Amino acid sequence: MVLSLIRFTDLVLPDMRERMWGRIITSTSSGVIAPIPNLAISNALRMSLVGWSKTLAAEVAAEGITVNVVLPGRISTDRIRFLDEARAKREGKTLADVEGESTGSIPVHRYGRPEEYGDVVAFLASRNASFITGSTIRVDGGMIASL
Repeated sequence: MVLSLIRFTDLVLPDMRERMWGRIITSTSSGVIAPIPNLAISNALRMSLVGWSKTLAAEVAAEGITVNVVLPGRISTDRIRFLDEARAKREGKTLADVEGESTGSIPVHRYGRPEEYGDVVAFLASRNASFITGSTIRVDGGMIASL
């Protein structure tokens, strides 16, 4: 989870430096802001990605390269549906009940659409985002209450 990203970045960074332009965008988990119970190792590894990204952002910013981390909340994907179905089965609830409980904890009262997440990533990858680096950006409908 961590070393593969670092290795891949090491491969593309020389070309970005030569061009004096590049974008490194890491997608991880909201667990880096609000650790997810029973996922200690995953939380720790994902937090290391944020630290690495923040450090790298400062090192390459003057070369026109931005480094940011995007944190998805509950985005309506096959994986979220699988997790909701598994929870419904485990807890003896209907899928609608589980989805209702989940969306009820999100201030916008719905799951995010994949294109909403994609739009944020596309913006960060654009030239218009050249002054955004070293940031952790949540796409979570306000789900995480911390500052």
